Amino acid sequence: MEEVTLLYSGGKDSSLAAYILKKLGFRVKLCTITFGLQNNWVHARDAAKHIGFPHKLIKMNINILQNACERILKDGYPNNGINNIHLQALKFVAKKNSIVADGTRRDDRAPKLSKSDIRSLEDSNQIEYIAPLQGIGYRRINKIAKEIIMYDEGSSEDFDKGDYESEIRLFLRKEGHNPENIFPFHIQSRVVGLRAE
Repeated sequence: MEEVTLLYSGGKDSSLAAYILKKLGFRVKLCTITFGLQNNWVHARDAAKHIGFPHKLIKMNINILQNACERILKDGYPNNGINNIHLQALKFVAKKNSIVADGTRRDDRAPKLSKSDIRSLEDSNQIEYIAPLQGIGYRRINKIAKEIIMYDEGSSEDFDKGDYESEIRLFLRKEGHNPENIFPFHIQSRVVGLRAE
């Protein structure tokens, strides 16, 4: 059985990706990225326990977060900064794992890799990258997730989970910026269990 390491936020999309990869016959390990600013990763760790997958915390250099926040402030919106963090996280994980994955969806704006980013990631690291939700629209993903996964939802500004956005928001606040002026309103999810196995 081949092993795949999945970047994991503790939300329904990355949890559904883990579930699908397991059904495809992979041994799935989950990992959550932190920059050490806060303990938001505990939500991902707890979600991983709820759905029965091993979980690992990976601390990355805070300069990556700082550079992403500078880009976000320059652009006035978060997409490019988040995409850069995600690509750097995948590259970091690819150093020690031959198959890496994430829960990005076809309809996502961020994180979202370009085809050239994917080719470069795979070729330069001699790895495979899998994004099992890329061919599925958000309506179908939501229907599938509701059948398989139990999760809570809330607005992103006051709903903690183990994603990049939590630490980006905190870093921006510490630098004197209001994240609500940069991030559009959106709903986040946090997994609390499985309905089906």
